[in-house]
Amino acid sequence: MKCTNRKNLLLGGGMLFVMAAFAGCGSKTYDMAYSPNHPVSSYRMDTAEERGDTATPFAKELCVADGDVTGNTDVDMSQAGAAALFSLDDNNTIYAKNVYEQMAPASLTKVMTALVALKHSSPDDMLTASANVKITESGATKCGLKEGDQMTLNQALHALLIHSANDAAILIAEGVAGSVDAFCEMMNEEAKALGATNCHFVNPHGLTAEDHYITAYDMYLIFNEALKYQLIDEIIRLPSYTTVYKDKEGRDKELSINSSNLYLRGEEDAPGSVTVIGGKTGTTNAAKNCLILLSRSSSGKSYISVILRSESREILYDEMTDLLNEIKN
Repeated sequence: MKCTNRKNLLLGGGMLFVMAAFAGCGSKTYDMAYSPNHPVSSYRMDTAEERGDTATPFAKELCVADGDVTGNTDVDMSQAGAAALFSLDDNNTIYAKNVYEQMAPASLTKVMTALVALKHSSPDDMLTASANVKITESGATKCGLKEGDQMTLNQALHALLIHSANDAAILIAEGVAGSVDAFCEMMNEEAKALGATNCHFVNPHGLTAEDHYITAYDMYLIFNEALKYQLIDEIIRLPSYTTVYKDKEGRDKELSINSSNLYLRGEEDAPGSVTVIGGKTGTTNAAKNCLILLSRSSSGKSYISVILRSESREILYDEMTDLLNEIKN
């Protein structure tokens, strides 16, 4: 009998694979319980003697950071809770600070909302607003939805990602899953599938709530996956958007919105060799000021940068520009 030695364990994205010993082959068996509270989101242990006999690593096409990465950089993130810069073409982590610390995500939550919505619904699906779209929290951004209003998922996603409309998030969650709670279950399942095991969602908009948190690294994983959807990639690039939807009587209502991203609005300048393609902002008292971006270098390489819990909006953009200055080609 031909013996095959497989001694490989791959853990990530909420899945555990154990290649157990075959009878008579003398291989080792590793049994490790999966834990969503592990200090990193995914990891791989490999003891195979024959490299051609190993499973594909979970992070084969992902940037990985198992701690702070600050060497050979001049970045000052002293007033940010967490920050990171990832090179998508090289699968390289250029900078990382506190990327596995759990923090309030504010409206960066809406990236996951858009991802889950498009995974389970069509952009042409018509959504009808319930009374729950009435957001009463002081300072919460809204697009003015009323009970009975109707718009397509496509329109709602534009309001969600460009204007950061919290009422649009409720509209989407209820329209896709039937309830906010059911939609949040879908969000958490998707997070596990992506290996984003240090985050948890209890609402689709990111307004402050207990047990609602993210890490900078998990935010990278979610944004990286969301960009695979052409509609999301298109929406995050737009500085403004105008559309017409219907009220409960079938009358036209116009919506005109501007991006909350100051780079797209021309109010902040990226370094000369970097083009900010788009991204998502987030601000609450608990989360402070957050921003995730897709950028491109002069040579055409793509980068994701993220900052959580910056002390002020002005400081946030100064820090992000500083971080983007680490893009060298």
